[in-house]
Amino acid sequence: MPSSLSHLAQQILPVLYQHRLVATSQLHRLLTPNARRPVYLRNQLSELRRLGLADATTRRITTVGRPQLLWFCSSLGAELVESAGEVTARAYRISPEIAASQLQEHTLAVVETGTAFVTWARHFGDDCTPLDWEPELAHRIRDGDRLGEDALLIPDSVLRYTRTVDDGLDHRRELYTFFIEVDRGTMQMSRLARKLSAYARYTQYVPQSGPGRARSAAPGREAWRVRYPAFPRLLIVLTLPPGRATQRRIDDLRALAAADVHLPHARELTVGVTTLEQLRSSGPFTTIVTPVLGPSSSTDVLMTAPDRAEAA
Repeated sequence: MPSSLSHLAQQILPVLYQHRLVATSQLHRLLTPNARRPVYLRNQLSELRRLGLADATTRRITTVGRPQLLWFCSSLGAELVESAGEVTARAYRISPEIAASQLQEHTLAVVETGTAFVTWARHFGDDCTPLDWEPELAHRIRDGDRLGEDALLIPDSVLRYTRTVDDGLDHRRELYTFFIEVDRGTMQMSRLARKLSAYARYTQYVPQSGPGRARSAAPGREAWRVRYPAFPRLLIVLTLPPGRATQRRIDDLRALAAADVHLPHARELTVGVTTLEQLRSSGPFTTIVTPVLGPSSSTDVLMTAPDRAEAA
């Protein structure tokens, strides 16, 4: 990054690049949480805009008060971030038209989920930075040259969280990886259930070698073992507030999952559902998660047995 940019501006650009569209209030909690008001943050955003490195659009859904600005990297800003090599280069580019489209709310909800993990990591002394989740990473689940919804699994984000565990006898660091799916209550339940099936397929997908095909995994090994030390937990985050409608949605998802004949064979797959409100207010390590498979006893994001979750 150019030394002419402030330290904060150099932090802002990779966050905008990686997460595509971020509200000022989210940047405040991610990058300047100790500042009472984001005055300096807004100044740096304005400077990035003046330099042509970032741009902003207005949020389509507004609350009472001033319109909320949503920020994104310009083409020039994206080139600058990629040349610095601090984050994984992405082919995706957000345009002003996309930034102003109806995709805003889903994108912001994914960022809000990651922000909740970052906020609680600071509280616990754990590690989860604003760059520790990546949106829409593609995972192949079927061989063949034709790519499509049935060939690729694309989580809303892949989030990594490092927790410090000190039980008095042992002090250790544990890395957790999560597949995050955000459900705003607008997705058909049947489609969400099909996505669960796609995750089940990924647990067992072994790439086949062939002429001219790059081998992404050792022969006979599942593809996920090349990317992850353990199969990530799948956390479905509902943006609906806790209540009857949310509970019905959770019950319907559990029923559809129980009827799927493929899921019981996916032994590596651990799935839970919670709400964004609970994640923000109570934190990831309280009993806010309902397992999608098996008994419905509440647990935390690690989705261990209830008694172990309470002990943690």
